[in-house]
Amino acid sequence: MAQFRLSQRSLARLDGVHPVLVEVVKSAILRTNVDFTVVEGLRTPERQRELVAEGKSQTQNGLHLRQADGYGHAVDLAPLIGGAIPWDDWAKFKDLADVVKACAAKVGVPVEWGGDWKTLKDGPHFQLQRGWKAAA
Repeated sequence: MAQFRLSQRSLARLDGVHPVLVEVVKSAILRTNVDFTVVEGLRTPERQRELVAEGKSQTQNGLHLRQADGYGHAVDLAPLIGGAIPWDDWAKFKDLADVVKACAAKVGVPVEWGGDWKTLKDGPHFQLQRGWKAAA
C-alpha cells in the first residue's frame, strides 16, 4: 500500500472541523490505496448560502457550519488520480468512502457518507451523525 500524507492545504482546510473527524481523515490518508484531498471543511454561513443557491446543498443548516460545540461536523474529501479529482468516477469516491467509514468505525465515531443518501448523493461529503456529541 502506498503511503500518502495530507498536504498543507488539506490540513488548513481541516481547521475548525471537529477533532474526532480530523482524526478519522488523518487515519484514512494512511490506510487508503488512492491519494485524496480535503476539498472543504468548516464553512461560513455566506458560503453555505452560495452552495444552496447553486443547488450544491439543500440546507442552510448543514453540518459544515459551526455547531454548538464550536466545530464543523462535516468535511468534503475527493480522491486524486494523477493529481486530478475524477469527478465522473463514482467508484473512486466509493473506494475512499469505504476507507473513511472503516477508520471511523475503528474509533467508534458515527460517520455518514453523502454517497449513501437517497437523494442528492454527495460523493465527497462525510459528516458526523446529526446530534452526535463527543464523550465528555
